[in-house]
Amino acid sequence: MPRSLRTPLHSQVRSLLANFRKSKHLSQMDVAQRLGRPESFVAKYEGGERRLDMVEFIEGIQALESDPIDLSSQLCHP
Repeated sequence: MPRSLRTPLHSQVRSLLANFRKSKHLSQMDVAQRLGRPESFVAKYEGGERRLDMVEFIEGIQALESDPIDLSSQLCHP
């Protein structure tokens, strides 16, 4: 199985998280503070430099005050 970094689905996940964050008028710093992580953590996953595991993906969506199931369903139906 190929690595998931820089695949079409990875790009879709990155865009989904970044666009949703922006729609909530949150900065990368805002999300990082909610996650208890440095701002570079958010910048790297939004910029495609790092992947998120399932737990990090769910925590990221929860930091955006959304339901992980609702938001992740958009990955299958863009």
